[in-house]
Amino acid sequence: VATSTVTPGMTVLVAPGERTPVDGRVSDGVSDLDCSLISGESVPVAVGVGSNVHAGTLNLTAALQIKVEAVGEDTLLSEIARLMEAAERARGRFVDLAERVSRLYAPVVHLTALAAFIGWTTVGGMDWQQALLIAVSVLIITCPCALALAVPVVQVMAVSRLMRRGVLVTSASALERLSDADAVVFDKTGTLTDARLTLDDSEFTADDLKTAAGLATASTHPLARALIAAYEEKHGSVTPLTGVIDHPGDGLSQGDMRLGRRGWAAKNQSGTPSGPELWLSRPDQPTVCFRFREQARSDATHVVASLTSSGMDIHMLSGDGAEAVARIAGETGITSAESSLRPDDKVRRINEITASGRRVLMVGDGLNDAPALATAYVSASPSSAADITRTAADIIYQGRRLAPLQQAMDVARRAQTLVRQNLGFALMYNAVAVPLAIAGFVTPLVAAVSMSASSIVVIVNALRLKD
Repeated sequence: VATSTVTPGMTVLVAPGERTPVDGRVSDGVSDLDCSLISGESVPVAVGVGSNVHAGTLNLTAALQIKVEAVGEDTLLSEIARLMEAAERARGRFVDLAERVSRLYAPVVHLTALAAFIGWTTVGGMDWQQALLIAVSVLIITCPCALALAVPVVQVMAVSRLMRRGVLVTSASALERLSDADAVVFDKTGTLTDARLTLDDSEFTADDLKTAAGLATASTHPLARALIAAYEEKHGSVTPLTGVIDHPGDGLSQGDMRLGRRGWAAKNQSGTPSGPELWLSRPDQPTVCFRFREQARSDATHVVASLTSSGMDIHMLSGDGAEAVARIAGETGITSAESSLRPDDKVRRINEITASGRRVLMVGDGLNDAPALATAYVSASPSSAADITRTAADIIYQGRRLAPLQQAMDVARRAQTLVRQNLGFALMYNAVAVPLAIAGFVTPLVAAVSMSASSIVVIVNALRLKD
């Protein structure tokens, strides 16, 4: 059924593995939803009758019947898209350095040549042919080759160098804005972390892990996948158990064995979960808990420390829970971290940081980050990000590390230094050459040679950026 034919009040069936097409409330069924695209939460959310669901969330374990409350342009997903469009319009057109310098260059040069011609013919008493040669010399010697090449040749060198390092620059002005950034705002899930859950150092035996992994082969739940990956890393391929029953929202069972949430698989265990966990219960054996956590990217701590030492103001804005955010912030050394933020909350915080005088680099990968990426002064996303997020980003970096992002900032700053050197040389060259040409000391041939030489100097200086 096409979503265009769905209206509020109708009931839709969402099968496992499908994305929810509407906003609504679960009217029948129990399942787990991957909400990371919308909220940034790293762990699937259990839903049942009465639970609110949003378009764009991925149904993982069992079929759900959802009573439609909003569809199309009225969904939260569409609201996020509108936030991003509004942010892009508000940011406006960025005028880069080369355009600011060269905007008046052409008319000024032509007026100068005309003034030289009129001055020599009327005031200097020179015949018009000789005055015309002087005017032509002025035009040739001020031909904006050096000025026109000052920025593009450096940008080409910088972009090609970054491409070899797995960084794609999607905006012409991105390098200049990146070099000006003095604050970095990170998303957590998929940005500071690699979005994969890993098995924590829990107390269990190899036999416990083998049994749990055998049960887990019957599920596609991310925690089950993480359990299998942990076993395969240490012991090789998993032997699947037969006759396993999947209980959506609870866990897996085979006879009297259970693997799942605390309240179902380990009813005798009190307390509140400190994070993602699975419990294994077997007759006449102790109950075992497998705890999971997100893994920070291998170089996240180093990159954050390096950015901080360079004077950058570092923040983390996440839609995930407070405990998960606090743990990653502690591991990476980020002192300013906020949790449970909606997409519009992130936009508001970006605007607040900007209002304090900072130029913000936003780094994120989820759909919920797209409005913040469009709001920020400059933005970056990993290549694994959602399509709409990559569209909003100025810079896309590849790989499982943050090092390419830091390299992009280093290259951008060095490129801007070379740009300013080139522009300074081009302006100084014109400040010396133009008066000489106006005074009649430069022939058209000498002017052409001088102009070519100035262009060569600019190109050679830009080559210093090459690896």
